[in-house]
Amino acid sequence: MVPRALSDVVRPRVEGEREEEILDAVVDMLLESGYDRLTMDAVAKRARASKATLYRRWQTKQSLVVDAVIRSKSLHAQPTPDTGSLRGDLRAMFCANMVSTSDTTSVLGVVLTALQTDPEFSEDFRTRFLLPKAQAAQEIYGRAAGRGELAPGADPSLLGPALAGILLHRKFVLGEEITAELVERVLDQIILPAATGRTAVQESS
Repeated sequence: MVPRALSDVVRPRVEGEREEEILDAVVDMLLESGYDRLTMDAVAKRARASKATLYRRWQTKQSLVVDAVIRSKSLHAQPTPDTGSLRGDLRAMFCANMVSTSDTTSVLGVVLTALQTDPEFSEDFRTRFLLPKAQAAQEIYGRAAGRGELAPGADPSLLGPALAGILLHRKFVLGEEITAELVERVLDQIILPAATGRTAVQESS
């Protein structure tokens, strides 16, 4: 039998525990040295893998980093909550995603500048990481609207990213840790009054 040409040989995919090891190495390197200094060569060396192994799974550094960020956040991800109230849903989602996940949240701070400097990364990151989160927020606000919780004129497209934006500003600009208490303060003093037209005192009365 004539051997198949080398290009016709089906090479194994990088998957399972090996894939997780590589993505964990990427997260560690992002936290240590940042996005710009991360290279496929450096990842291969850190993960004890060949560059050929990496390129069989990820064609670009950008796609590798996006997968690493998605994995780091998915370790703490929960299904979109449905607690029966806007406050409960937002509290559950953001406490699960941003509280007690300091390393994974810090990765976001590392890659934020790349959104402005690397168009390929920016497009992939917005499509595969940010868009699903925006859709989850829209689902929560859609249910709130159906329950009659939203004030007339409330704009979920503005409110949806507002909580995350405030929390990330407190962490990366002001140096505060994101806690459940901080999430609740921002919800009660900013997000819910804007969304419902009622203050926290009115909500509890």
